[in-house]
Amino acid sequence: MITNFSHTNSLLSQWMCEIRDVNMQTNRMQFRNNMERIGEVAAYEISKLLPYKQIGTQTPLGISNCAVLEVQPVIATILRAGLPLYQGLLNYFDKADSAFVGAYRRHRKDETFDIYQEYITCPQLEGRPLIIADPMLATGASLEAAIAGLVEYDQPSQIHIVTVIASTIGIQRIKRRFPAAHIWTGAIDEELTAKGYIVPGLGDAGDLSFGEKRQS
Repeated sequence: MITNFSHTNSLLSQWMCEIRDVNMQTNRMQFRNNMERIGEVAAYEISKLLPYKQIGTQTPLGISNCAVLEVQPVIATILRAGLPLYQGLLNYFDKADSAFVGAYRRHRKDETFDIYQEYITCPQLEGRPLIIADPMLATGASLEAAIAGLVEYDQPSQIHIVTVIASTIGIQRIKRRFPAAHIWTGAIDEELTAKGYIVPGLGDAGDLSFGEKRQS
């Protein structure tokens, strides 16, 4: 299933406009804040699809029957670009466990690239919803590798992918490998450059959040 938030007008549409705007991208704090808020919206929508149980809660005047999450999800992200989006998810799933993946692209002179994944830390996933934040779903190569690494030993009950902008090619790749995954995205852009960047996209989400990097 794919949920494209741009199909419905909401405040999220305004935040998407702001993070794409080259004149507003110089405000690094606002960029991170908007990414975080998009993560919060996604968290609220995902929460409607998770399993709940009824418990009795003691109030000062009696017992109230309440619905609470049956099992806490695991919130994952790919370092470093996904951190603001991840924080938005964690703001709402405040009792969730967390997982982190260290991965990066290494480009060749012919503009192709390999994905290097050098670090994964993850709690027990078996039978729990996995929610992974990756702001730009471009080719889908790094996200595919990250999910494969996370589920190598455990089978989550659900897989939710939260991205700010996705490409059609990236979505197709992920759906081929993980057909049951639910993709939540702020927008879908059609074009990729030869280097695998989304057009019109928004640029490098990691650099816009945390500053330009040097990579050897």
